Amino acid sequence: MVNKLMHMQAVKKQQGATLLGMLIVGAFVVFVALIVMKVTPAYIEFMSVKKVLKAMQSESLGTMSNKEIKDSFEKRASVAYVDTVKGSDLVIEKTPDGNAVVSVSYEVVKPIMGNVSVLIDFSARSDGK
Repeated sequence: MVNKLMHMQAVKKQQGATLLGMLIVGAFVVFVALIVMKVTPAYIEFMSVKKVLKAMQSESLGTMSNKEIKDSFEKRASVAYVDTVKGSDLVIEKTPDGNAVVSVSYEVVKPIMGNVSVLIDFSARSDGK
């Protein structure tokens, strides 16, 4: 009798996940994976923008006109498959030491599903700050 009672208590303590619980966890994992898959290309493109701006810093930007700087960005961006940022989006600041700093700030909106979207703000500078 005591043995049977202990066995019943042990069975009660050993409860696993329910089907509903597993479905909720599965839906959450799928939702997170969907967000990651939608957002990853925007971050990859942002890394390309940063790489292009950093490569431009090796040029003598201080001696170039704004149009030449924008054209240089356009050429490098087309090779790096950057479609979101254009040369007209660049902000060019001349520094007192005769150099130039190129920066860009932009937003990317990625639809997730229905009327749910993710807004991502990006900002990069050629001097890495």
